[in-house]
Amino acid sequence: MITLYFSPSCTSCRKARQWLESHNMAYIGRNVGKEPLKASDIRAMLRLTEDGTDEILSRRSKVFSKLNIDLDSISTNSLIELIVKNPSLLKRPVIMDDRRIQVGYNEDEIRRFLPREVRQRELLRATVKADFKDIGKALIVEES
Repeated sequence: MITLYFSPSCTSCRKARQWLESHNMAYIGRNVGKEPLKASDIRAMLRLTEDGTDEILSRRSKVFSKLNIDLDSISTNSLIELIVKNPSLLKRPVIMDDRRIQVGYNEDEIRRFLPREVRQRELLRATVKADFKDIGKALIVEES
């Protein structure tokens, strides 16, 4: 099951929700402002990231600036607790399932959450459409 961590005021979060709904994707929505994050939520995110905390931590947030965090000296557990207490430190949206995570909204990357059969069908449709477009161009006769 897909989980979407979002903030209602976030434009990218609204785009992610709209995309999931328009593709009939079942998901659990978690408003990080109203539903407190647990340390286990953050650990699950970190387990799926390639870049660790850099991938999920919003260094541009006001809270990050105010807290003056030295990421080189803070332990992972302390940072997780800090994110739990200050959910605005988390980049949004975070879209994840058991095997994948996407931080931020990217229309191309979010497609990987579609079931494989749907992705293959869409690829085939796009390929056929492109082939017909090429054939159509070859059939056009230019007037002199």
